Amino acid sequence: MKTLSALALALALSATMVTFPALGAKPAAGMVLGTAALQLDDLAERYYQQKAGFNPLTATLKGDNSFDAQLPMTMRPEVRARMFAMLKKMRRQLAQIDIGKLDGASRTTYDLLSYDINEMLRFEPFDDYLLPMSHLEVLPVTVAGFGTGQGSQALTTVADYEIYAKRVAALTAWSDASIGAMRTGIKKGVVQPRTLVLGLIPQLKTLAATPLEQSNFYAPIRNMPAAFSAADRTRLTSLYRRTVREALLAMGKLAAFVETDYLAAARTSSGLGALPNGAQWYRAHVANHTSSSLEPEEIHRVGLAEVARLTDEFAKVGVALGYTGPPARLAAWMRQQAKFRPFRSEQEIIDAFGKINDRIGQQLPTLFGKLPRSKLVIRTEPAISRASAHERYDQASADGLRPGIFWAVIPDPALYGSTRMTSLLLHEASPGHHLHFSLQLEMSIPKFRRFGSVNAFSEGWGLYAETLGKEMGLYEDANAYAGHLLMDMMRAARLVVDTGLHAKGWTREQTIKYLMETAGDSESSATSYTERYMAWPGQALSYKIGALKIMELRLRAVNALGSKFNLAKFHDKVLAEGNLPLTILESKLDAWIAEQARL
Repeated sequence: MKTLSALALALALSATMVTFPALGAKPAAGMVLGTAALQLDDLAERYYQQKAGFNPLTATLKGDNSFDAQLPMTMRPEVRARMFAMLKKMRRQLAQIDIGKLDGASRTTYDLLSYDINEMLRFEPFDDYLLPMSHLEVLPVTVAGFGTGQGSQALTTVADYEIYAKRVAALTAWSDASIGAMRTGIKKGVVQPRTLVLGLIPQLKTLAATPLEQSNFYAPIRNMPAAFSAADRTRLTSLYRRTVREALLAMGKLAAFVETDYLAAARTSSGLGALPNGAQWYRAHVANHTSSSLEPEEIHRVGLAEVARLTDEFAKVGVALGYTGPPARLAAWMRQQAKFRPFRSEQEIIDAFGKINDRIGQQLPTLFGKLPRSKLVIRTEPAISRASAHERYDQASADGLRPGIFWAVIPDPALYGSTRMTSLLLHEASPGHHLHFSLQLEMSIPKFRRFGSVNAFSEGWGLYAETLGKEMGLYEDANAYAGHLLMDMMRAARLVVDTGLHAKGWTREQTIKYLMETAGDSESSATSYTERYMAWPGQALSYKIGALKIMELRLRAVNALGSKFNLAKFHDKVLAEGNLPLTILESKLDAWIAEQARL
């Protein structure tokens, strides 16, 4: 996919216990696989196991609890070298499979496995391993969050407790390896921007300074099930005291290093382009996050066009809300209106999200033929990560025992606005991430696909899901519709500022100013998002690029099928095979359109 088509822009302008397939799912009864397909299945399984071994935390976050005792160690050069050697070996073995003897489903797996391997190998020339942390990706904070028992890691049985203790114990080696990587990064000039390091330090210091018995690492002992035997309770308490004490010492050492040596060496530049080989490094991120060959300059132009379109929409919705000022000031005006900040407690906000979710649930059967079995729960972001977090979704577990989780970030209930709540839930929950990831977990496909994610597809689908609020009747409320436009503007502005930061030399301050003056962000919001884009080069591009492609494919289907077009069938087809790179998604939808036209 080289450029965004006119069709994409045209559509944009119109703007409980559940049993899932076993992790090693076998072919359906009666299906006979040929030698090539069996070779592919074996290779796909080995690939997943070895990849997850290098990225065990990702496996946990994606719903696979098979690797919950481990932490990633790819910041060690020798471990990283083994990972890339594994990938090259897998690529050679994949090339030996006779693709001419694969059926349609197996050929899709072949293409996706090739894509996944090559995307990981894309980053071999770059020094990403020298940046093991940012203020947004603080592995010890994530592991501490698991200790509450409300996150992605299971904590219900004695065995679960023992596994989590092993993961906490691994923090010492992880911390030492991270310090080693950052020391090398200092020597090579590959370090994080100073403002990101300043956001990281308080999180590490809080972890290290929290008394053992109050630490989230120790939370499993505070919340131990009454069903555990006395012997197990005594043994686990002793184990956790010893393990958490050592982890807290490691956190103290890590915090001290970051606050002294690393902060002193942190850079004053903002974008990835300022680092050695940074321009090519950023292009690798762009290709990875958009699953396209779009150049940063092309994406920048699309962003500017989308910002202009949405500015016109702001003027229209402003009238409905009683606002007649400049469109760019609409968001600021809405923040000043008390009627859009009606909450006084966290529970009121959670209840309001629940009511919106109920309304969405009533409409889903009209837009989808297939819905997931996994449940969704809504929780507040833990205090330890609340300062730097944004609303997010954690996937349900593969066994169906743990629901999907939407995390609401509520620093102060009295300041929490209602405007974006509907679009937030459409994106993060249903029909956004909860729907497409949960459906994927129910599929009998290789594990690298069941637990995999293609950013342009997943975030593109999430943004597209927000647009379905119109079909659901949710945007008849001008406040909710304004929230949708404000969030869409944020994604459009991301195309401008992400490419600006990393490819055009924009500064942090220049980016903050643009978001405030053009997208209407508050200074605190613009600052927070700017620093997010600094920490995750290219990730911000996936939303709008992916959504525009899905919109383009929908319009293509409508134009080709006319009265034969069925929106629910279109959605089911988009989600039918899990996360797909946009190029593969487009080819499958084109084939589907041709098939539907023949019916």
